[in-house]
Amino acid sequence: MLADLDLLLLVVYCIADDFLPRRAGNVRRRVTDAEIVTLCVAQAIMGIPSDYRFVAVAGTRLRHLFPVLPTRDAFHKRRIRLSAQIEALIAHFARQSPAFFDELLLVDSTPVECARSRETVKRGGQSSLADALTDAADYGYCASHSRHFFGFRLHALFAPDGTPRALALTSPKIDEKLVCLQMLARCERQPGQALILIGDKNFRGKDFETELAKLDATIMRPRRKDEQGRGPHLAPIRQRIESIFQTCKDILTLERHGARTLANLRVRLCARFAALAAAVMLNHQLGRPARSLAAYTA
Repeated sequence: MLADLDLLLLVVYCIADDFLPRRAGNVRRRVTDAEIVTLCVAQAIMGIPSDYRFVAVAGTRLRHLFPVLPTRDAFHKRRIRLSAQIEALIAHFARQSPAFFDELLLVDSTPVECARSRETVKRGGQSSLADALTDAADYGYCASHSRHFFGFRLHALFAPDGTPRALALTSPKIDEKLVCLQMLARCERQPGQALILIGDKNFRGKDFETELAKLDATIMRPRRKDEQGRGPHLAPIRQRIESIFQTCKDILTLERHGARTLANLRVRLCARFAALAAAVMLNHQLGRPARSLAAYTA
């Protein structure tokens, strides 16, 4: 079967239509919740952060799949209302991937910027919006890219094939080891299954390893310069999670989210990871490489 955008959206729509709860009839609502969710996935996989531009493109590119398309304002409002359902769909898509119960997990984090200039930060703090991003964002430093940023830090647990297992968006000043423990505590697993985490050099400490042991998990990481002996050679598998984040940034426009409120940021990020989980799920079913998303982008 040919893998393309139409096939992905049809699969997402069918699964979402079965998964989402039925709502009371409304004669004014001509677009269903499942169609809104499918449009959110389409926007993410097509790499169009602007709602105005996406609705215009969808009017020509997706008209054969969506006879009735919402206006930009209606799409924006209903997407916000469906944020919890879109977040739940990430796990629902992931459960249908073979790697959902893998015992090996990759843990890392990446910046989610909200502003790149001091003037933008200052304007955001004076915003009249009820939940402006700058009310919760903070300054942080990304060592892997050697740069400071203003915004949030996205923490993630991935299976090696790119299936998202747990996600968390936090202030960049929060200790990533603490966030890792919180994600691990809510990570679904088979009864009695022990997990092995692959992380970077910062995931160290006796207290951290003790808490991991309580959660039936262990951490493998490269050796730091101040540690004796030889650590495991993890560069090839550590590169995999960097590749997963790069897929999110390049194809799914993770760094160009275009959100100005916390609620909008949440749903836009959820839509991107729902698109990733759905594509990985479909690629497994078609016998394709798990993170080969190029066929779905046009």
